[in-house]
Amino acid sequence: MNILNTSGYEMYQSNMTKGDDCFVIDHNGKKYLDFESGVWALPLGHNNQRINTTITNQLNQLVHVGYRYSHPVVEEAAKALMQIMNLEGGKCLFLSSGSEAVEFSLKIVKRITDKPYLLSLDKHYLSAYGVSGDTTSDNWITIDWQSCVTEKHNNYETFLEDIPFDKICAFVFEPGNASGTAKLPPTELITRLASKVKEHNGWIVIDEVTTGMGRTGKWFGYENFDIKPDLIACGKGLGNGYPVSAVGISEEVATLLEQTNFTYAQSHQNDPLGCAVAKEVITIMKDDFLLEKSLEKGMYLKDAMMKLSDKHKIVKEVRGIGLMCAMEFDDSISATGLCDIHRKLFDAGFIVGIKPAANTMRFYPPLTIEKYMIDDMIRALDIILLEEK
Repeated sequence: MNILNTSGYEMYQSNMTKGDDCFVIDHNGKKYLDFESGVWALPLGHNNQRINTTITNQLNQLVHVGYRYSHPVVEEAAKALMQIMNLEGGKCLFLSSGSEAVEFSLKIVKRITDKPYLLSLDKHYLSAYGVSGDTTSDNWITIDWQSCVTEKHNNYETFLEDIPFDKICAFVFEPGNASGTAKLPPTELITRLASKVKEHNGWIVIDEVTTGMGRTGKWFGYENFDIKPDLIACGKGLGNGYPVSAVGISEEVATLLEQTNFTYAQSHQNDPLGCAVAKEVITIMKDDFLLEKSLEKGMYLKDAMMKLSDKHKIVKEVRGIGLMCAMEFDDSISATGLCDIHRKLFDAGFIVGIKPAANTMRFYPPLTIEKYMIDDMIRALDIILLEEK
């Protein structure tokens, strides 16, 4: 093969040639129920016909323009996005990837403040590159929030005493995907962190690349916490598989930024094609009540997984919110054993996520998932787990 594989994931020998809502189909015609939504990027499922029509129509108008020009759909998409972000009065920029959106957000806060540090939760993936891609660098202070909860017995004030909030330019919060493990931090802790940062004139940046666009049962994951963001980075589901991302910027931050003569020129920012797709994704999600369905189907999935947990003692924990769920196994299942379970599910026609280092499988299906599909996957997983006894 001539394709360089840098993903870190084993390539299964199955060429996927077609998509159909929650399914992908390989070159032999075998169907797989996709509980990963590609790379968590398909809230509307594969091969959505309204998105296909939108792409075709925009292709026949205008795909790309230079920096000095625009198309009406760009402003239309911006208005729709700022409304669901609750950042009316602010501004946004459309980009190409979630990593770029997060990195661009940090460029903004670094431009409008001279404070040296960024604050984030430990082991929360933010970006594939740049400052946001290396939270181990000197730019970052990271918090092991789980030790705060278990060792400090929720004594957040004591835990926060050692954080130099006067030197933090932004709290960068990813609301619960936690590198594909669906570990949600306590609301009270996040509220206090955000309040402390704001008290010291820092900013709140939210990474909604994975948790946005209905994944948690709300438009954005931050809405499950009592915080008000200054910048929101989104991607993945915004394009339903098409590579478009965006950064929403509050009116206050946008005003400060424009006073600095900040420039950022990327070839495909604010492309009409990407904006047309983003606008249509938002419209379809409203038309099809997908936020409500994410909550309803998410509760159904989690309840079914909890029943498996009661039945199979090798399951340590089931957790999640909306259609962002994870199942963690106890130490009796090795990383190799977990990979075997994953492969057996794949062979049975089900694509699920896996995090061997965390002994965890994840389930992030399209928001269009049906209950019978969940039932089919649960039955297959039940049979496989019985074999592990």
